[in-house]
Amino acid sequence: MNILVTGGAGYIGSQVVLDLARNGHQPIIYDNLSKGHKEAVKAGLLIEGDLSDSSLIKKVLTEEKIDAVVHLAAYSLVGESVQDPGKYFRNNIGNGLILLDAMLACNVKYFVLSSTAAVYGEPDQIPITEDHPKTHTNPYGFSKLTLEGILDAYDRAYGLRYISLRYFNAAGADPDGEIGEDHNPESHLIPIVLQAALGIRPNIQLFGNDYPTPDGTCIRDYIHVVDLSQAHILALQSLVRGGSSTCYNLGIGHGYSNLQVIETARKVTGKPINVIEAPRRPGDPSALVASSDRIKRELGWKPKYSELDAIIETAWKWSLSHPNGYNKTN
Repeated sequence: MNILVTGGAGYIGSQVVLDLARNGHQPIIYDNLSKGHKEAVKAGLLIEGDLSDSSLIKKVLTEEKIDAVVHLAAYSLVGESVQDPGKYFRNNIGNGLILLDAMLACNVKYFVLSSTAAVYGEPDQIPITEDHPKTHTNPYGFSKLTLEGILDAYDRAYGLRYISLRYFNAAGADPDGEIGEDHNPESHLIPIVLQAALGIRPNIQLFGNDYPTPDGTCIRDYIHVVDLSQAHILALQSLVRGGSSTCYNLGIGHGYSNLQVIETARKVTGKPINVIEAPRRPGDPSALVASSDRIKRELGWKPKYSELDAIIETAWKWSLSHPNGYNKTN
């Protein structure tokens, strides 16, 4: 199939693009490169464009004979969404609508959404199942949940079928070490910890040590980016086979605290990692752990990386070969 991957030059998007190509599909990458990197695109055709450009999106959908869309071009920083919610609503909701309407105009009816565990807010139960109440605690989670609601309405009204994949914490890098995580500024714990191990950062900040968890720090479910990518391919296959629109959680099913991540990184890298305690960040739930039983049962998803040390090892391999990220002095 010809698959349009919005945000396909980003961390997760570039992995999806590579794995689509490995599975015989033709990825077409649509990215404004505000967050992504040309050097991360290892397969397919890269088209530089913004999601607000309806005419260009329609042109790409038509000329490239697009069969389905994988949408990963959202803003995703919880703290920033609290400080500037309008930015998140304009891009994650407004531009999402522009993309969906362009798809309808061009008769493209399969859509896979990169969604988030943030739709659940502070959970009532762990692990979290897909039918858990949605009580988002930040504008980022609200924006994703709103787009999920729009998708449900578009499915009922227009027959646009979708699968929403609610990510927990993406981590790791492709095992070949050629693509990995490179954000500016970096906001994810594992790459920040590894930067400290490399000496790029003098220390890391530990945001909050008074959460209601065993060691007082946040607990998160870390899913390897390759396992995440494979779920997108399974979702596309399900839609093409006639599968119903639905939502799936993507996580390993057990969580690790921030302190456990730091200690595991020390063991994997053999490096000292200095930690400075800092106040909680607004909007951060104390624990997010997924139940991924539904996608395993219905789509046959089988994660290859279930242990934190194996996930960090692949990220460390990428960090060693690209200590300053893509196309920079290494």
